[in-house]
Amino acid sequence: MADVNRGNRPLSPHLTVYRPQWTSMTSILTRITGNALLITGLLIVWWFIAAATSESAFAAADFVLTSWFGDLVMFLSLLGVWYHFLAGLRHLYWDTGRGLEIETAETLGKAAVIGAVVLTLLTIIIV
Repeated sequence: MADVNRGNRPLSPHLTVYRPQWTSMTSILTRITGNALLITGLLIVWWFIAAATSESAFAAADFVLTSWFGDLVMFLSLLGVWYHFLAGLRHLYWDTGRGLEIETAETLGKAAVIGAVVLTLLTIIIV
């Protein structure tokens, strides 16, 4: 049967109508950090390959990774590692069938973000 109300339906939730939730934002952040960590891994592999290749190649790679930009990338990567780890623990907890209530899921998402920042700062201070 034909849909006679086709023109009267909303197309999709828009940001002016739809309020992002912690669970959706942390899910997106988990995907972003996973992909960003792949790029960080490639940078580290580049550094190792450059070290095994020649002095000039290593000097170039080392210059990039020890510059202010490299320090920033590595700091953000450390933050990404901690966040991705905590989000993984959260997902393992969910796999047991617990913590799926909206309030609990949002609290766990906030804890993952705060925990990642705290663990990153502790790692920087200790190491």
